[in-house]
Amino acid sequence: MARDYEFVQVDVFTRTSLAGNPLAVFGEARGLSDEEMQSLAREMNLSETTFILPREPEVETKEGIRVRIFTISEELPFAGHPTLGTALYLYASRGHSEQIVLDLNVGKVPVRFTPDSANGKSNRVDGKIFGEMRQRDPEFGRSFSRDDVARAIGIDPNEISSEWPCQVVSTGLPFAIVPIRDLEALTRLNPDLNRATQFLEGTGARFFYFMCREAAGKMRARMFFYGGEDPATGSAAGCAAAWMANHGVAKSDERMIIWQGVEAGRPSEIFVRANRNGDRVTNVRVGGYAAEILRGTVTLICHRI
Repeated sequence: MARDYEFVQVDVFTRTSLAGNPLAVFGEARGLSDEEMQSLAREMNLSETTFILPREPEVETKEGIRVRIFTISEELPFAGHPTLGTALYLYASRGHSEQIVLDLNVGKVPVRFTPDSANGKSNRVDGKIFGEMRQRDPEFGRSFSRDDVARAIGIDPNEISSEWPCQVVSTGLPFAIVPIRDLEALTRLNPDLNRATQFLEGTGARFFYFMCREAAGKMRARMFFYGGEDPATGSAAGCAAAWMANHGVAKSDERMIIWQGVEAGRPSEIFVRANRNGDRVTNVRVGGYAAEILRGTVTLICHRI
């Protein structure tokens, strides 16, 4: 028996193709087992693949559109570029609305859209639609000394900024935010991933997210995981937005641009902002564009013995 599943691949956090962070989206994943989803994500060989599980319209109106996110090796409760890319795909393919709510393992994540008047009614994710997701309110975890982080990643402590703290933050997926002194230090960064992983065990953070200020309103960032470098990390960008608002790097509700993936050859443009009310940071938003790059069909053949 053979089953066909159509997918779309989009580049997320970019206005043009062949940049940003690629994502495969299976628009109709009903009938796939957990093992098959994981195997398909491994077959796609991208950092993440998403699977949409359509439900009755009244259920989706109340609960949101069910989406599951897989890396090549595990399922994630939340990830930024898969959330935004999937929402932009749904906006283009299901009809245009101001907001779509995704029902992820971490809970409901709303994504709002600002359409370009020239977009018309194309069913392609063409980079002209700006989507902005609201992530969970942040949880601020422990802070680390510059010396400890420097030892963990194999750099001089002076390459880490002393102006702001190295701190664990989560808006759905925890990251350790590390402020790097300047762009030169960020560019030559080559952390020891084994030592970094060992250091983060038990801290609550899954990965480091390295940042530095490049210009007013503009940050640069890098994130290393699974033996490589991530072109755009939307979940970490939300943590960074909360961290910036909390420590005065950005003003309340100030939109900042994070450029990531430059060193990986896939520049990504991530728009972030968060509100600070007294000591509380809330309304964390991460936005950007996406561009469709290809469509295809996967045929699964079940062999009976």
